Amino acid sequence: MNWDWEKLQEKRQKPGRGRMPGGPNPFSDFKVGDFFSRFTGGGLPLGIICAVALVGWAASGIFIVRPGEIGVITRFGEYSREVGDGPHYHLPYPVEETEIVAAESLRTVVIGQTPDGGVRSKSSTRNSGEEASMFTGDENIVHMRFNVQYNISRPRDYLFKVRDPETTIRLAAEAAMREVVGRSNIDSILTAGRAETQVQALQVLENILAPYNIGVRIHTVQLLDVQPPPEVEAAFKDVASAREDRVRIINEAEAYRMKIVPVANGTAQGMLNAAEAYGRQVEQAAEGEAERFRITVREYNKARDVTRKRMYLEAMGDVLSSTGLEKIIISRDAEGNILPLLNLDGRAAGSREKTRNGGAQ
Repeated sequence: MNWDWEKLQEKRQKPGRGRMPGGPNPFSDFKVGDFFSRFTGGGLPLGIICAVALVGWAASGIFIVRPGEIGVITRFGEYSREVGDGPHYHLPYPVEETEIVAAESLRTVVIGQTPDGGVRSKSSTRNSGEEASMFTGDENIVHMRFNVQYNISRPRDYLFKVRDPETTIRLAAEAAMREVVGRSNIDSILTAGRAETQVQALQVLENILAPYNIGVRIHTVQLLDVQPPPEVEAAFKDVASAREDRVRIINEAEAYRMKIVPVANGTAQGMLNAAEAYGRQVEQAAEGEAERFRITVREYNKARDVTRKRMYLEAMGDVLSSTGLEKIIISRDAEGNILPLLNLDGRAAGSREKTRNGGAQ
């Protein structure tokens, strides 16, 4: 038994086994100066190392803000100031920190059913299919997918007023859309009322977010996809197709009307202008004839015999000078001795008729 105890003591006192109580100290030869000498390569003083570390720590406060961004500086976690684009400096961490906010870029939040069939979104604890199902004012269900585009207008409010601004905007947009859809009927939402639905949803969303001072500006609320429930989708498609055909036929009729009406108006105006021109022409001709007759009457009153004879001579001159007429001249003395058989000859009858017509003229 004594022999075993002595063997154990010898094994414990061998090198590499540590020291026993009362034995030699393995750190007795350790020196701090030698340790730093090995760390610095043996030639760089500790003061220089500390100075370089201090300069590096101070230089960590230099940062650059790119165009379109705003740097929000906090001091011990509390808001301090905002800086625009360009190089800037803040006190090194942990005294001050900077968070860069892209204020001018548009951000998009999509609400509702996604094309792959309702994937759970990052910032929502519900399936997006639940967000998409909405109850209309005429007691129908419609599945909607829409987005909200916004940008950060006040970075300080955006960072410190609300814990999760994107989730707040998502929930507020869903509530706004449900309110608008609840006041509308499904036919309006599926067809011509989509634009009005977007405008109303934007107004309601702005009113909801106003009390929170969330620091964002909402630009648009855009409907991406609106569908009825699958059970009645075919019927709604037929109704929508009929409405589209109705609108198409109305547009075609309106186009035909716009084509025909101007032509008819132009034709009517042309006829009116021609009638007015003819009326003015006839009126001027009548006035000219009346004026000629008045002049003739004045001349006739001045010399009646001469005027009467002149008119007779002019009329006879017109009759005798007309071509294409066969003229037969009978004196008054011989007129009683000739039988009136001239109408037996067709040529003579025709010539007499022509002569009579010419004399009448």
